[in-house]
Amino acid sequence: MALFTLKGLNRRRWELFKANRRGLWSLWIFGALFLMSVFAPIIANDRPMLVSYKGELLFPTFVNYPESKFGGFLARTDYRDPVNQDEINANGWMIWPPIRYSYNTVNNELPRPAPSTPASNLTREEACAKYPLGPTDPNCNFGNLNWLGTDDQGRDVVARLIYGFRISVAFGLILTFFSSIIGVAAGAVQGYFGGWTDLLFQRFIDIWSSMPTLYLLIILAAFITPTFWLLLFILVLFSWTGLVGVVRAEFLRARNLEYVRAARALGLSNTKIMFKHLLPNALISTVTFMPFILSGSVTTLTALDFLGFGLPPGSPSLGELLAQGKANLQAPWLGFTGFFVVSIMLTLLVFIGEGVRDALDPRKTFA
Repeated sequence: MALFTLKGLNRRRWELFKANRRGLWSLWIFGALFLMSVFAPIIANDRPMLVSYKGELLFPTFVNYPESKFGGFLARTDYRDPVNQDEINANGWMIWPPIRYSYNTVNNELPRPAPSTPASNLTREEACAKYPLGPTDPNCNFGNLNWLGTDDQGRDVVARLIYGFRISVAFGLILTFFSSIIGVAAGAVQGYFGGWTDLLFQRFIDIWSSMPTLYLLIILAAFITPTFWLLLFILVLFSWTGLVGVVRAEFLRARNLEYVRAARALGLSNTKIMFKHLLPNALISTVTFMPFILSGSVTTLTALDFLGFGLPPGSPSLGELLAQGKANLQAPWLGFTGFFVVSIMLTLLVFIGEGVRDALDPRKTFA
């Protein structure tokens, strides 16, 4: 059996992960999509990224400038207003994002009633009809097109997808992180001490995991509007039990092995034995489950938003887009778009999880 240093072992695991081509490509695709969503404000926004006005450089994406800056009187500048655009273009220039809509931008100049069809069914003349010079107007740009149409409130679907993807993945990552910490700690305590500690903890988990989380969220939504962090806190309270069984089994198996007995004989504390000697072995199975926990977290948020008990109204959400598709059967592109985005996201996460499982399989690592 070949012996590996820690560095060599990690290299071997990375090679095994790369050997799973499906998992590797899924990792790159998912990483690229998430990276794009992180920079959503500079990809899809109703404010320019950079403005040069009378020799001064402005950054509307990050700073809210009053309209008085450009000769108006409102507290907030509407950069999509042709009057403001003409004023800025007459005294400088603007650099717009590729998509000139944010997740909450309502397009009041649609050629058809909302929800409007995707841009493939619109002509450039229809999309630019609101400008005085039509398609020849300098303010008319393909960024004004709604490439996947609009929802029933006239908001751009592509922009809401980009922002919704970011929120879903961020929510899933944070929920997975905190749930894993609590679950690993609970499983470690149960498995290491055993006896009454394990028995009582297991009965508590049986009762706690039987709590109707959805009903609690419904009751909560009747009193207050759930926010991102409040929803995250509630789901963390009930989602940490998923990893307890895996970690508990690993600690139960290893707590009486020779090296653990030797550590006790040398006078090491229980905390050091648990987290320095036993936990690294349990983390292999834990990390294997994490991509699947992440996909489950994303699914949970999507389902809650679909039912109307998730993020506050108006938030960019994949579940809300699916709900709009259900409510607007005459606009099938809404339901299809939400379905394909959620399906692709979950498929990529599952493939990544399969690659991680192969990379951490000891039968392959030490073969």
